[in-house]
Amino acid sequence: MRFDGKVGVVTGAGSGIGRATAIGFAQRGGKVVVADVNGDNAASVVAEITAAGGTALAVAADMTNPREIDAMLDRAVEAYGRLDVLHNNAFGVPPTLQGRRMARVAELDQGVWDYSLQVGLTAVMQATRSVLPIMLRQGGGAIVNTASISGLFGDYGIAAYNAMKAGVVNFTRVVAMEYAGENIRCNCICPGAIDTPLLRRSLDTIQGFSQATVAAIPMGRLGKPEEMANVVLFLASDLASYVTGAAFVADGGLTAKTGIPTRFTD
Repeated sequence: MRFDGKVGVVTGAGSGIGRATAIGFAQRGGKVVVADVNGDNAASVVAEITAAGGTALAVAADMTNPREIDAMLDRAVEAYGRLDVLHNNAFGVPPTLQGRRMARVAELDQGVWDYSLQVGLTAVMQATRSVLPIMLRQGGGAIVNTASISGLFGDYGIAAYNAMKAGVVNFTRVVAMEYAGENIRCNCICPGAIDTPLLRRSLDTIQGFSQATVAAIPMGRLGKPEEMANVVLFLASDLASYVTGAAFVADGGLTAKTGIPTRFTD
């Protein structure tokens, strides 16, 4: 699986799945724009990539700002002459909303709802809408969105996240249908419980949550960002040339179960 001669943009690439994807893309010969709302984090990832002999460029971009999304994509084309892969991965909740992030629907904070849909769904649409003309001009491309098993099933207390990720899944399908005949593929990954800064906040602060989460996963462990990046890179690569509109689940078997307890007693 190689990306020689190809250019990718990864959003939310300063940590977690985005960071692992950007590094993996560069390791396989691609040139990558590392985009993150935190410019220092983006620069740190670029330093890792270039130290290993790869080619990368850091861009500070706020996914709630359409002008910054457009500038991010323009910067990629300006620097490298083309844009073959877009990984819409960015998501996060600002510190001002952290304490209000989890609630049942009757107590759902409007700010959490609005921000979650803006950064996690509307920004995906805006980046996709802006990258499509670029890919159409050059004859094709691949878009990979980070959805979640939380977009396929429900969770307690994070309705905004569930709704937003469900939107990403179906938006992915629409883009795939509309542009399949023009050599543009669009897929999404649906990670389970992955050891990223976003999940780590709950694992480290909610009593018993970490143990219960791991116990629910048949593989008996959290996923690694690099394991999700491998799925992203496959979907972005020519190895997946006949794959579009797919929602790839990578969750250690978490959603393979009905939830009914085991019938084995020993």
